[in-house]
Amino acid sequence: MGPDSALLLAVAGVASGLAGSIAGLASLFSYPALLAAGLLPVAANVTNTVALFANTAGTAAGSREELRGQAGRLARLSILAAVGGCVGAALLLGTPASAFSRVVPWLIALGSVLILVREPLRRLAERHTRLTDGVPRGNSPLAGAVLLVGLYGGYFGAAAGVLMLAVLSLSGNEPLRVTNAVKNIATGAANVTAAVAYAFLAPVDWTAAAALGLGCLLGSRIGPVVVRRLPERPLRIGIALAGLALAVSLWHRGG
Repeated sequence: MGPDSALLLAVAGVASGLAGSIAGLASLFSYPALLAAGLLPVAANVTNTVALFANTAGTAAGSREELRGQAGRLARLSILAAVGGCVGAALLLGTPASAFSRVVPWLIALGSVLILVREPLRRLAERHTRLTDGVPRGNSPLAGAVLLVGLYGGYFGAAAGVLMLAVLSLSGNEPLRVTNAVKNIATGAANVTAAVAYAFLAPVDWTAAAALGLGCLLGSRIGPVVVRRLPERPLRIGIALAGLALAVSLWHRGG
């Protein structure tokens, strides 16, 4: 890999770190950059997963304020996402990717739409609770959804953060910056477990992963600071629209 490709990946890494920590769309920049650097799709996918480990480290360092008091919740979500990530990695290593790849754009589009309609869906759920017996139904739907998003993140990962943000946004009522910080750690758990498997069993390009990862570390460290300063509603709309744009891009690429 030449210096120009390494520079491209480092710059793409900064953009990926920002996009990942702010919007859950790190792969919007990192995956195409790896393809542009000459990696084949499977190698680009696994190298991308390994490099994005840096996003978890950067966002955790930058989100200490938002993550304060969230230890128990983070542990539960991270375990679920990590289990899903292991299953996703096993699927990628053991099955053809073509069938699942056709579903990816639809999942990204669904997550984006859920972010857009979060408040009406919450009001509908609250109204349903009042009309029934008012007894909490437990966290089984949330656990299952986090597990499935972790599986998706371990398998392919593009916009897994958008899906996780949608799931967490619908399951609680808190500032978006807090949900976003929790989302970064949960998706990071799925990413890390898959990355460990790929490091030993898949064709990771370590030079590319290092260049991309250094950029990701810088971008993801800055991202939480940016989120604190942006108004919530425009940020949520921007995340959803960017997710829909990625879904459309993947539809065209698949077609």
